[in-house]
Amino acid sequence: MGRLQTHIRNKLVAGALAAVPVAVTFFVLWYVDSKARALLHIQMPLVGIAVALGVIYLFGLFVTSVLGRALLSATDWVLRHVPGLGDLYRSWKQVAISDPHDGVFGMFAHVVLVPDDAGRGCVLAFTSGHAIEGDPRIACVFVPASPNPTSGRLQFVPQSRCIQIDLKPQEALKLLISGGNYMPPAIGAATTAGYRF
Repeated sequence: MGRLQTHIRNKLVAGALAAVPVAVTFFVLWYVDSKARALLHIQMPLVGIAVALGVIYLFGLFVTSVLGRALLSATDWVLRHVPGLGDLYRSWKQVAISDPHDGVFGMFAHVVLVPDDAGRGCVLAFTSGHAIEGDPRIACVFVPASPNPTSGRLQFVPQSRCIQIDLKPQEALKLLISGGNYMPPAIGAATTAGYRF
């Protein structure tokens, strides 16, 4: 009976993990479609989704243009210099998922492997890539939980034991949220490189 219970429990957990993202995606699509159709007074289904995607595409075109980048830079400057709001905005930018190629370095800028607690393996972590103030040898890393990467723990690890891997933070988050079902090739390349901690 124990094996049957384990089998049923494992299948229920796997089904729930597969169903939740699908259900959330359908809910978001339904919500966007219904709100866009109500705003535009259109009754035909799925038109709202097409309109929303078109607006997002046009916004993407604008923010990647010269004028859009200048406007985003000006907005960034204003938000950093508003009393009270500036500190909050800077703090958010430090923890935001950012691309180091854009010149923004937050806690999630780099994906690294660090030794696990037992020292026999490694865990996925995020770091800004900078040493902590006062000790150039130590880095602060965030080791997220899986499948909920918003929880985890901060560790202070020697920089020499942080192995940076060629993986975008967004890809690492997809790996964590999927519970290992999505495995980027960079992880396999990093582990087969024979890293020794």
